[in-house]
Amino acid sequence: MPIDPDQLEQISARTLAYYDRRAEGFREGTRDHDVSQNIAALLHHLRGQAPFTILDFGCGPGRDLKAFTRLGHRAIGLDGTPSFVAMARAESGCTVWLQDFLKLELPPCHFDGIFANASLFHVPSQELPRVLRQLHATLKPDGVLFCSNPRGNNEEGWAEERYAVHHDFSAWRRLLSAAAFVELEHYYRPAGLPRAQQPWLASVWRRSAANEGNTDR
Repeated sequence: MPIDPDQLEQISARTLAYYDRRAEGFREGTRDHDVSQNIAALLHHLRGQAPFTILDFGCGPGRDLKAFTRLGHRAIGLDGTPSFVAMARAESGCTVWLQDFLKLELPPCHFDGIFANASLFHVPSQELPRVLRQLHATLKPDGVLFCSNPRGNNEEGWAEERYAVHHDFSAWRRLLSAAAFVELEHYYRPAGLPRAQQPWLASVWRRSAANEGNTDR
């Protein structure tokens, strides 16, 4: 069944409220998570001369903004949770935009790379094609999108007051290809474990020239 606009508002509000209530605990619980493999996967595929301009999409409290900045890049954060935005600005010193994932206002052709680590799975599947086209449009030509999401069998719905979609790779590939992204690589995390113990699917995509000018904003 299609999700109507009022339901979409509720999905965003409830999910963001969940994180806002737990912001401090989430910051402490994720502060030491090692996502260096994911950061390296994005940077490996960027073309041109560093430093690069990178959008940390769903930046949370700012851990990865600091990592990109330490590596010499220009990082901008984006999150829909007010507490996370305040934390990220204070922790990283970076510009951080307060934006709902379903109401994005992004500059065209601005970013060399987008780091969407554990964020896009909160976008309802109905809205994901539009959001992916908006991310495509804010990348520079040949720009790169990194994504990491909890994998599954395309289950969708509520879990702990958060809305989530657990894509399998076949479905994820179809979505990204339809949004004019070209696959570069994918892998499962944590590294070195049997597949059954790797709940995260990471993938890297390059903006293609198809659908230029169709931002659907």
